[in-house]
Amino acid sequence: MANSEFDIIIYGATGFTGRLVAEHFVREYGGKADGPKWAMAGRNLAKLEDVRTLIGAPDDLPLVVADADSRVAVEAMCERTKVVITTVGPYQLYGDELVAACARTGTDYCDLSGEPAWMAEKIEELEDTAKETGARICFSSGFDSIPFDLGVMMTQKEAKARFGKPAPRIRGRVRAMQGTFSGGTAASLGATMKAAAKNPKLINVLRDPFALAPGFDGPSQPTGMIPMYEKDLDKWAAPFVMAPINTKNVHRTNFLLGHPYGEDFQYDEMVLTSPGEAGKKMAEAATELMKNPFGSKPPKPGEGPTQEERENGFYDVLFVAEMPGGETLHYGVKGKYDPGYGSTSRMIAETAMGLLELDAPGGIGTPGSFLGESLVKRLEERAELTFAVEN
Repeated sequence: MANSEFDIIIYGATGFTGRLVAEHFVREYGGKADGPKWAMAGRNLAKLEDVRTLIGAPDDLPLVVADADSRVAVEAMCERTKVVITTVGPYQLYGDELVAACARTGTDYCDLSGEPAWMAEKIEELEDTAKETGARICFSSGFDSIPFDLGVMMTQKEAKARFGKPAPRIRGRVRAMQGTFSGGTAASLGATMKAAAKNPKLINVLRDPFALAPGFDGPSQPTGMIPMYEKDLDKWAAPFVMAPINTKNVHRTNFLLGHPYGEDFQYDEMVLTSPGEAGKKMAEAATELMKNPFGSKPPKPGEGPTQEERENGFYDVLFVAEMPGGETLHYGVKGKYDPGYGSTSRMIAETAMGLLELDAPGGIGTPGSFLGESLVKRLEERAELTFAVEN
C-alpha cells in the first residue's frame, strides 16, 4: 500500500463519533507537513461537506462517498488508503463488506466493535486472507477494550520486573467513571441480543471467555457477575457491563502473543462501589441493572453528549495483580474525557496512526497484540491517558 493516495480514511465521519475522530486529526495533525494524508468518507457527500465545515477542516480535505452495503464501493475506497477507521456500527449489521474488503486489499483496519460473536465469525472467515495480504485487522479500538487490554499488559510487565514472572490472576476494577456509553454501544448490544435469540449457538460464544482465542481452552474464569466485598480494597464490587467483551480481548492478546501471561491466566472486571451496607446495596442495584443496562430509552447512534459533558468526563481503572506467594501489585489507567465518545475517538485515531507506522505481519489482532507499548506511548502523548504503577 506504499503508493496509496491516502494514509487514513475515516469512514462514518458524518456520525457523532466519526466526526469526533475527524476533529482529533484536525486538532493533532492539521496543517503539519509531516502529518498523515487523510480523508473523510460516508454515504452522503452533502453531509460530509457539512462536517468538513463544522470541524474547521481545510476546504480541500478530500471526501469519499461509499455505501457500506456496496462491495464495489468499499473495495474501491480501501484501495485508495493504507488504513481505514470505521465508526459505522453495529458492525454485524453494517460492517461485513468493509472488513472483508480491507482483508482482500491488504488495507489496515480499526473499528470500535464490542460484538464478540461477530468478531469470532470474522476471525474464522478472514484471518487467513488478512495474513496473506498483510492487512492488520484491529477490532475494539476504543474504550472497549484499549484501557483494559493495555492495562493488563502493562501490569504484567511490572509484575515480571518486580517478581520475575507474570501474575496468574489480575482483577480489573473500575474505580470511577463519569460519562455515557455511546449510542453505537447500545445498538451493538441490542443487535447482539437479537442475533442470539435467532441463533442460540451464539450464546455459547458470548459466555466463553476464550471465544476470541480459537482452539485454546483456558482455565475457569471468575464470572464477575456476583456482587462481592473485596477486603483488600475495602469496597464492594459489582458487575461491569463491558466486561464480557473486554475480558475476551485481554485473553485474545495473551493468546496471540504466545501466552506471555501464562496459559493458566485468570482475569475479571468489576465496578467498585463503596464499603459497608451502602456499598452492598449499590452493588446489588448494579447487578440488577445488568439485565437492562441502557434503560428504557437507550442512546441512539448519531447522538451524544455535549462538548462540555465530553470534556468533564473521565475514567479510572485499577488493576490488581495477585502473585502465588501472596504479593500484590496495583497499576492504574486513567483517562480524561467522556469514555464512550471523547476518549474513544482519540483512542481509535491513535490506533490508526500506530498501524500506519507499524511494520508487522497481517492478521486479525488487538490493539495490544499489534501495537502494545507503542500505543501506550501514543495515548499518553496524544489522548491524555495515563498508565502508572501505584504500589
